[in-house]
Amino acid sequence: MYKITALPAFQDNYIWAIHNDSEAVVVDPGDAVPVLAYLAENNLKLTGIFCTHRHHDHVGGIEKLRAVYNVAVYGRRHEKNPHITHALLEGEQVRLDAFGLVFDIMEIPGHLDDHIAFFAQNAVPPLLFCGDVLFGAGCGKSFEGSVAQLHHSLQRISMLPEATLAYCAHEYTASNLRFAAVCEPDNAALKIRIADTARLRAANLSTVPSTLALEKATNPFLRCTETAIIRSLQQRGLTDTSEAAVFAALRQWRDSF
Repeated sequence: MYKITALPAFQDNYIWAIHNDSEAVVVDPGDAVPVLAYLAENNLKLTGIFCTHRHHDHVGGIEKLRAVYNVAVYGRRHEKNPHITHALLEGEQVRLDAFGLVFDIMEIPGHLDDHIAFFAQNAVPPLLFCGDVLFGAGCGKSFEGSVAQLHHSLQRISMLPEATLAYCAHEYTASNLRFAAVCEPDNAALKIRIADTARLRAANLSTVPSTLALEKATNPFLRCTETAIIRSLQQRGLTDTSEAAVFAALRQWRDSF
């Protein structure tokens, strides 16, 4: 058996710890301090590191962690990410036998070229560590590649089982929901999620992970064919109502929202 624990870092990052009673694997450790503290407090040994992409708030703690625990770092190799010891490509797998988990690797560019996701279909429910591509009620900015690539990556994620728990790397849900409510003001599921999120944040609790079913019901970036969203964009001057154009217009609007 395993548990997954959020280790808050910086202002709004989450480092995810997959662990049992004796060992742990961490995902995107941008800061070593909360990881080392959690390992010490719970008498856990670090046995591996997952890296979804090379942004500093995801890799900044790796060197210090490896100075204490000389463990494998799994991720997409990139010239600007010297930390990867085990390079991964689309379709490859990482097995965590201690937890009974097998992760399939998905290349999901659009935020950064080297961005990958770790998807454990054999978990119940399935698990997805999606870094900065999919957020609660939103998606990441496009820094490299194209917005079209980001759209394609999110479409791939949306095709995974709806029960999948998506573990993103930031607590952005409340902010993203404010944008979603403007895009689709009459969405009943969205209104419920806004209320639920407000209660969680008032109690200083995390809003993630979320299910893909919830994201598909409330996340505008996964709802680019919805009439209400298209209408909102047409009011802002949109003329091309193809799904790709709607997504691009949403991302541009969100960037300045």
